[in-house]
Amino acid sequence: MTFPPRIALALMGLASSASVAMALYAQHRMGMEPCPWCILQRMVFIVIAIVALVAALQPWQGLRRVLSGLVVLLCGAGVAAAWWQHTVASKSSSCALTLADKIITAVGVDTRWPDVFEVRANCAEAAVDLWGVPFELWSLALFAALGLIAVLCTVTRSRRRA
Repeated sequence: MTFPPRIALALMGLASSASVAMALYAQHRMGMEPCPWCILQRMVFIVIAIVALVAALQPWQGLRRVLSGLVVLLCGAGVAAAWWQHTVASKSSSCALTLADKIITAVGVDTRWPDVFEVRANCAEAAVDLWGVPFELWSLALFAALGLIAVLCTVTRSRRRA
């Protein structure tokens, strides 16, 4: 790995945060209203950012590796959500009461922070492209890239103990 795991994890946290910031910009400035699967992916990116940044701050390599492994699992969940949105949900005019809706409602983020997590479109309406590529595939690509980096952070030993 070119970057030490701590730096890679910090960059992963920043990339995840930036992806949510870009989604919020697209929503509030460009009128791209989010569907339940979009919101679920935002939630996963935020959790990835938190876990990756906490892992980057860990002085103990063992805990850092465990947290990196958790990031791998979260990235897998994000890939699955983005793939489901692309292959199933975006072709449906109604995506109410799906797994994504149930998770969002159970966590309660849609009522606590509606500007960030409120579902405002159905899945077919939210199917938009960015430079000819569906928005959810950009998300899937980022989840996959972060997952691969997290795998490397999980298996790579730091050169020095810090």
